[in-house]
Amino acid sequence: MDAEDPIGARKLDHVRINLSEDVASGTQNGFERYRLRHRALPEIDLEAVSTAVWVFGRQLRAPLLISSMTGGAAGLGPLNLLLAEAAQRWRIAIGVGSQRASIESSAVAESFRVRDVAPDCLLLANLGAVQLNYGYGAEQCRRAVDGIRADALILHLNPLQEAVQPEGNTRFKGLLDRIAEVVAALDVPVVVKEVGWGIGAEDARRLVEVGVAAIDVAGAGGTSWTEVERHRALDARGQAVAGAFRAWGTPTAESLVAVKAVAQQALVFASGGIADGIDAAKALALGAALVGVAGPMLRAADAGEGALDDVLHVLVHTLRVAMFAAGAATLADLAAPGTIARVAP
Repeated sequence: MDAEDPIGARKLDHVRINLSEDVASGTQNGFERYRLRHRALPEIDLEAVSTAVWVFGRQLRAPLLISSMTGGAAGLGPLNLLLAEAAQRWRIAIGVGSQRASIESSAVAESFRVRDVAPDCLLLANLGAVQLNYGYGAEQCRRAVDGIRADALILHLNPLQEAVQPEGNTRFKGLLDRIAEVVAALDVPVVVKEVGWGIGAEDARRLVEVGVAAIDVAGAGGTSWTEVERHRALDARGQAVAGAFRAWGTPTAESLVAVKAVAQQALVFASGGIADGIDAAKALALGAALVGVAGPMLRAADAGEGALDDVLHVLVHTLRVAMFAAGAATLADLAAPGTIARVAP
């Protein structure tokens, strides 16, 4: 690693900390407050249950997204390739980590290029939305998309992470207008996502009004990026500030319900602490078009291809069994009224 590459060093820090430290949110994901209706007489065969879905012109075998995690540093390319190969085998979606490093240095661009091993997957490019207030615009966004032959672009929102990060970018004023300009200029769908603290109805409504194609609520309940940044803090004061926010944010289920209520034609993705296929089924029943998983995928990928396939097999098969037990032969059936109920305040 070049000592003059601070972005690459930060990316390596993030992967190392996620794999070696307890960075879980102090908040539950909220799906414990919901129960899928059990059908003792489902009147369907398990073999007939279909998890297939079309998103942005790609047919997926399951409504799953390997959420954006990494890239942008020497040594991280093989990890992205491993994840992308798994996405291709299982025919699910995958997003790469923030591509800012590849925009600013072509030397690390290769770490994001996974299309050759995932030709049939829904592939999402990714940039931090705040960079639109630091000189980025439609040109850089196109480069991110074209550089990896992506089907769509994620613009991620992470004000809290940036606020506690030693090198954070915190100029978020006027960002909605910059997002609107990108949406109008690009020929691919734009997805806006949080990174672990959720999106509320007011912000979602404004994003829908400027034309974003999908919102990934990325709620609280999974990885806490303030905890990740706490491990990177330069001194005890920085650690204390970051540590204060471990339980911050809107639980994923709560954020999903709020955003779905105002989404209109925009798709809603659910990520943030999705623990298993039952959580995934609940998210889909509440209206999610895709369910994103990050931390478990990263840990499995670190253990190798076999571990990654094990995680995906259990996740997909649990989802299918949950659909079967709820009497849902298709994802549309799963999202029908009455399939899921709130059981706790």
